[in-house]
Amino acid sequence: MSGLPIITADQRMAERHGIKGVLVGPVGAGKTTQLNNLNPDSTLFFDLVTEGLAVEQWPGDTIRPRTWDDIRDFSVFIGGPNPALRNDQYYSSAHYQAVVAKFGDPAVLDKYETVFVDSITVAARLCLQWCKGQPQAFSEKSGKPDMRGAYGLLGQEMISWLTHLQHTRNKNVWFVGILNKLLDDFNRPYYALQLEGSKTGLELPGIVDEVITLTDMQAEDGKQYRVFVCHTMNPWGYPAKDRSGRLNMVEEPHLGRLMAKISGPVRPIQERLEYGQPAPAEATSTNN
Repeated sequence: MSGLPIITADQRMAERHGIKGVLVGPVGAGKTTQLNNLNPDSTLFFDLVTEGLAVEQWPGDTIRPRTWDDIRDFSVFIGGPNPALRNDQYYSSAHYQAVVAKFGDPAVLDKYETVFVDSITVAARLCLQWCKGQPQAFSEKSGKPDMRGAYGLLGQEMISWLTHLQHTRNKNVWFVGILNKLLDDFNRPYYALQLEGSKTGLELPGIVDEVITLTDMQAEDGKQYRVFVCHTMNPWGYPAKDRSGRLNMVEEPHLGRLMAKISGPVRPIQERLEYGQPAPAEATSTNN
């Protein structure tokens, strides 16, 4: 068995695992403003929206992809190559080497611990625009546009992109998305991420570690305050997930402190497996 690449428990627990999460909320909830709660010296703002007033005072570094090709190039530069892919595929070793030749030494990224992507909603729109120009988006028989083919390609492209960044082991990656409140056929409300196509929204919770909803709630005295909803089983029906097992159902709406808690001491496994949870700590009101 000599040479078998077994990773011991001590080695695995010593590895740095970046947090991969999606932060969702309605328009105007303050999702982009959460960038102000991150360390500007170690955070890279992946700005797809060209944000202005919300983060105009944030002193950190920014990149601004404008096309789907730009998004893929920046992502392979950040995440490195996937050695399992063929050289004619995006995110492959050949793609990575071409991007390094274009952007320079990837060591420039070493200072960044967190990548804040705003927003996945805009990324899907740019991806769909690219997909509409590909051969799969046209009927082989008539040559006319085929939106089914375009949306099928959209799902493949978005999942490949998200999965590649999810495998960026040594960095935190947060995707921001708009949350819509909709009604089903029985006029019952439910929440869904605003995304082109359905495949990405359905598979995204299984890709990332954390799904956090930023929303407003009302105290008994009528005062409004903001919270992070972090548990899948919550009484409001918000999309949420906590793979770390360290978060309460409701947390203070401060992304920096939330990441610190996710990276903190682990709760006993038996406690994590129990359905009954202690009452969540009262969320702290904040202007961010």
